Amino acid sequence: MNTIVACLLALAISMPLSDASCALMPFKPGMSNGVVVGCLDEEEEGKVHEFGSRWRTENCNDCSCSRDGIGCCTSYMRPVDYDEEKCESIFNKDTCSYKVVEKDDHSKECPVHSWVG
Repeated sequence: MNTIVACLLALAISMPLSDASCALMPFKPGMSNGVVVGCLDEEEEGKVHEFGSRWRTENCNDCSCSRDGIGCCTSYMRPVDYDEEKCESIFNKDTCSYKVVEKDDHSKECPVHSWVG
């Protein structure tokens, strides 16, 4: 229990320092042979994740299972300080990352001065 409290305290302190998007889905028991073995993930068609396990979703969220539920945070940094008139950000789902390129020529990358996430 002390570990959970320490983790929640660390999360509460670090959250104002980042712009990551996180969510905690309430615990739903994942059963195996009548025993609770982890978290039931309704977003992944009822898949059961073992307690303490970690995984990355197809939407680039890093998730974990605990007795509190399933916690997920975005796994990528988002560009926020670049020339938006000349450039655009493009998200690559395969690499879970953004690339900032010129609108008229996607082969030319644009400088990014600040990222959040």
